[in-house]
Amino acid sequence: MTVRGDLPAPQQGLLLTHFLTVSDVAVSRRFYADVFGGEVVMEENPAIVKVANTWIIMNPGGGPTPDKPGVTLEAPQSGERVSSFLNVRVADIAAFYTHAATKGADFLTEPVDRGSELRCYFRDPDGYLIEVGQSTGLLVGIQAAPPAESS
Repeated sequence: MTVRGDLPAPQQGLLLTHFLTVSDVAVSRRFYADVFGGEVVMEENPAIVKVANTWIIMNPGGGPTPDKPGVTLEAPQSGERVSSFLNVRVADIAAFYTHAATKGADFLTEPVDRGSELRCYFRDPDGYLIEVGQSTGLLVGIQAAPPAESS
């Protein structure tokens, strides 16, 4: 088992990590390390990949435990409806898009110009949605248009 000194363990205050319930730890660990250029800090139990200034923690699902009674963790069942997603900000979306695609990221679309930013989405091996965005117009005060009202 590989363990490195860069674990998400603050000496004071707090830090934010992102936990994913995954169906295959090795596949997900490799995906996040390759696509995001992350460093594998722990291989499993749980798998931890440091990406830029955060950590992605991955473990298989399971039933309730004493510290989370009544809660079952499971990987996404469908990609059609989501309640959250990972939001990644990049300095150069074209370079990231090219790199990630060569590492196996399957984008829903190419980057789209939204006025305030360029952005696109892809899914990880379990179907978790990931947004990648580059601020453009936002840097000069242009905000995204409000969502269209549904009829």
